Amino acid sequence: MGKAKKNPTTVPEAGEFSQHTPMMQQYLTLKKQYPETLLFYRMGDFYEMFFGDAEKAARLLSITLTTRGQSAGAPIKMAGVPYHALEGYLAKLVKLGESAVICEQQGDPTGKGPMERVVSRILTPGTLTDAALLDERRDALLLALARDAKQMGLAWLNLASGDFAVTEIAPAMLAATLERLRPAEILLPDCLDSDFPLPEGCARTRRPDWHFAVDTARDLLHAHFRVTSLEGFGAEHLNPALAAAGALLQYARATQGSTLPHVETLRVETESRYLGLDAATRRNLELTETLRGQPAPTLFSLLDTCVTGMGARFLRHALHHPLRAPEIPAARHEAVAVLQDDYGRLAESLRCALKTQADVERIASRIALANARPRDLSALRDSLSRLPEIFTPLVENPAPLLAQLAADLAVPEAALAFLQAAIAEEPAALIRDGGVIAPGFDAELDELRALNDNCGAFLMELEARERARTGIPGLKVEYNRVSGFYIEVSHIHTDKIPDDYRRRQTMKNAERYLTPELKILEDKMLSARERSLAREKNLFDAALARLQPEVPTFLKIARALAQLDMLASFADTALTRDWRRPEFVATPGLQIEAGRHPVVENELTAAGDSFIANDLTLSEARRLLIITGPNMGGKSTFMRQTALIVLLAHVGSFVPAQSARLGSTDQIFTRIGASDDLASGRSTFMVEMTEAAAILHQATPNSLVLMDEIGRGTSTFDGLALAFAICRHLLEKNKSHTLFATHYFELTRLAGEYQSLANVHLDAVEHGDRIIFLHALEEGSANQSYGIQVAALAGMPGAVIRGARKELRELEQKAAQAADPLAALQPDLFASLPAVAEPDPEVARLLETLDALDPDTLSPRTALEALYALKTQRARSCSS
Repeated sequence: MGKAKKNPTTVPEAGEFSQHTPMMQQYLTLKKQYPETLLFYRMGDFYEMFFGDAEKAARLLSITLTTRGQSAGAPIKMAGVPYHALEGYLAKLVKLGESAVICEQQGDPTGKGPMERVVSRILTPGTLTDAALLDERRDALLLALARDAKQMGLAWLNLASGDFAVTEIAPAMLAATLERLRPAEILLPDCLDSDFPLPEGCARTRRPDWHFAVDTARDLLHAHFRVTSLEGFGAEHLNPALAAAGALLQYARATQGSTLPHVETLRVETESRYLGLDAATRRNLELTETLRGQPAPTLFSLLDTCVTGMGARFLRHALHHPLRAPEIPAARHEAVAVLQDDYGRLAESLRCALKTQADVERIASRIALANARPRDLSALRDSLSRLPEIFTPLVENPAPLLAQLAADLAVPEAALAFLQAAIAEEPAALIRDGGVIAPGFDAELDELRALNDNCGAFLMELEARERARTGIPGLKVEYNRVSGFYIEVSHIHTDKIPDDYRRRQTMKNAERYLTPELKILEDKMLSARERSLAREKNLFDAALARLQPEVPTFLKIARALAQLDMLASFADTALTRDWRRPEFVATPGLQIEAGRHPVVENELTAAGDSFIANDLTLSEARRLLIITGPNMGGKSTFMRQTALIVLLAHVGSFVPAQSARLGSTDQIFTRIGASDDLASGRSTFMVEMTEAAAILHQATPNSLVLMDEIGRGTSTFDGLALAFAICRHLLEKNKSHTLFATHYFELTRLAGEYQSLANVHLDAVEHGDRIIFLHALEEGSANQSYGIQVAALAGMPGAVIRGARKELRELEQKAAQAADPLAALQPDLFASLPAVAEPDPEVARLLETLDALDPDTLSPRTALEALYALKTQRARSCSS
């Protein structure tokens, strides 16, 4: 969790400020503008930090903290990094969620007083555009948050693509929305409490409350989009979302020093557009990171065979934003089917062509912000010139989506022609190094380069002409740093010196002269390099300005390339892993034949093992499955694979199954795994109940619900009672399609009460002292849980295993004494208890629960716990 921390640097009061040296006064004046951000202050070949910044930088970057000199009578703490290593240190800071201000020196270093210094860049985790600081396969979103009495307003911006969106949600949906977006930086008003959890690695930045004023935000948005109303965006009625959008736009403009011309529209997002996935579900399904927070093995790491960063980012976004309506996913299915036809030759040729593409999306954003570098433009030029290799095979494609994407890749001929004419074939990395503008593009630049590059040739030509003109065979035209350019003639030929020669220097054996022509040449030659670089800088800035109107076209091309890369990756995965095209149907339910868990199957295959596929049928008549079986038998894997198959289908991918028919699905809920929340003071059981409660409040008949081991975090009796009640609620109220895994075998009797409930199990067999998990789903309930055998596999000491087996045999013998386990146990427990004079409501509740239990399915341990609970309560009642 990132937090905005107060920087320990302080700016002296006015009386103290005047006592500092001129250089430190300049530094402190700049630092006062950015009191909470590290300021990198250029001094010669280093970027220095002072005072509290120096201490913080030394700690974060592992650099040396020193003390040198004094200012205002106090020693100056310093820490610095070499100018050529700056980008590496900035990348480290950004990964730590920190921000930085870069201050460059300008002007003549030989002048009086300190050199002028100006802020050149402001870097924050959510406003990065520099390729060296960005993860090419992950978006870096900037998000702002505001609220009113009823709703949370969110606005977020992907500065690299110009995508700007807003939404308003109930406070209860905040965690799920933040988990979906995973912003790099969140802007919060000072007045807003921040006790809600932030996604891991997200920086938190506080802004003044007045930045979030709704009326000011509307005015700012009207001016930015050049409109008098936001009705055209569907946003005029919003309040907290617009407050967040205004604060975000103001912050992004300030950090970029730009009006953000590539941010051309505002998108209002509604939750109903996407398949609902709460924060717990995203974690449990391990879409882009494992439960331990690792990037692999996950669904994304498995699917990401994209050959461009744009495609990988599009894939990551798609996995977190599966579409609820089937039209777009179905169009993607059709495109994948076409790409994998003929053994995937079209997909393979497409992927080969895509490998030559640069990151057009991020280059376009840098052009819009006027901070693109020379090699960005050469990479863009080369990418545009190769677009026909990609779109030509797709133009008359039977898949409408592929044909549309091909049309979006139309080459902007004017922009390409300009880039080909203006930018050198292999430009320098930085404009200050020269060699960026192509020869022949600008006559003045060509002349300056010729003067600089062909100085020797000019001198030789002049020398030949002057020898011919004067008849002096030994005449020389030369240059040195002391005298500059000169014509040298020996004393014996002084009588032949022309009238336009002016003596510059007398030597022992010769005279050195300067002519008007040579003086002009000298002036040009000595300033040619400097003037050439200045001219080239002006031409490059003009080139960026010329390309800015083309940015929307470049972004359109980038989106098409990204989606094609993702679709080709889907086709490659489908071919290599034998995934099949899913089908959306109008009938409610879910029918999967030979479904597999994609990530688990990949891990098993890598280890030389095979995955056991399983079928699944959920329908109107079969809404809830009680899944029993041993630990490690595959219950959780089976449930997760079902959710992943549904999600993949709604993303537009083929799925790991022989076939899959999906009815309408609006949300996926999971209650899987056990963990506590120490930061909030919530126990494992409290977390479990909170997640279960959210499901019962939100699930609909079109939701897919996965419940794993509900109630195991408390006593058996309480847990069993809760499991019964939750199961009944899902059947009677929510009517969701549900997979309900449990070790409470008592729940299986519900199949006799509800026709829409069925029992299935994953079995295991014992072979000697070993247990073999079959992993195959069968109808009916399991007959035992094999808990002791699993404990033995986990390495439990032999003495403990033997003791457990003995205890189990004793419990089973007691249970076998009568057909009714309750009748066998009750006399021993209650024979000595007197009758209760007044009815105890708690006793009555416990007796009612006992009466509801089925002796045929009641486990001995559950019976014992239930009866002991009843005995204790009756004893309390009698004693009172």
